[in-house]
Amino acid sequence: MTRSFTIYPAVDVQGGRAVRLTEGDPSRETVYFDDPCDAAAHWVRLGARDLHVVDLDAALGRGDNRDVIRALTRRVAAESAEPVRVEVGGGVRDLETARAWLSLVHRVVLGTAAITNPELVAQLLSEFGADRVAVSVDARAGKVAVRGWTDVTEVESVALAQSMAAAGVRHLIFTDVSRDGTLQGVDPEPVRALRDAFPHVLVAGGGVARDADLDVYEAIGLDGAIVGRALYEGTVGYPRTA
Repeated sequence: MTRSFTIYPAVDVQGGRAVRLTEGDPSRETVYFDDPCDAAAHWVRLGARDLHVVDLDAALGRGDNRDVIRALTRRVAAESAEPVRVEVGGGVRDLETARAWLSLVHRVVLGTAAITNPELVAQLLSEFGADRVAVSVDARAGKVAVRGWTDVTEVESVALAQSMAAAGVRHLIFTDVSRDGTLQGVDPEPVRALRDAFPHVLVAGGGVARDADLDVYEAIGLDGAIVGRALYEGTVGYPRTA
């Protein structure tokens, strides 16, 4: 069976603006839209039906952009006659926060909590179902990074992927932190290792610079890619043409 391949435009929100960070460093930001609602609307008008939204300030534990992202969901709904699946991550580390987001968006993305609070993953899977919960495996040199990528653990990314699959997770996002926002191109080896470890829906990001990188992901058997800077700067076209 041929897998469908979805491009998820990334809308990362820091200080109320749509930005991209280089290697996850909040001091190395590039602002692409002053209003993240405009960023989301831009991709929806071009045909996006899936958006990956991250509250960077919440991920770093220094406030949040909840009001901005709530407005973004309303704007997206107004822009499209068809449903748009918005997934939100960044600082989703307790049940109250996850439930609040799931009242507004299609899916929540858990990163740090997958290691520090695996019971939360289990509870959300039980309460909302596997399609509405994703786990993000963000890694540097094979080790999982947490708390907005500021801390690198001793947990191996492959081991976390395997444990999440065993726990019932069916949506996994892998990010190569060292390449994220760099336009260096993707490193296929860690992505291939995650594909071998996780047999369900797997999406990756980090370093996509051109359409050839997306071809690499497809050849490995991924289900999609989260793309930020390459879309905003036009080195990857959207919508994608055959």
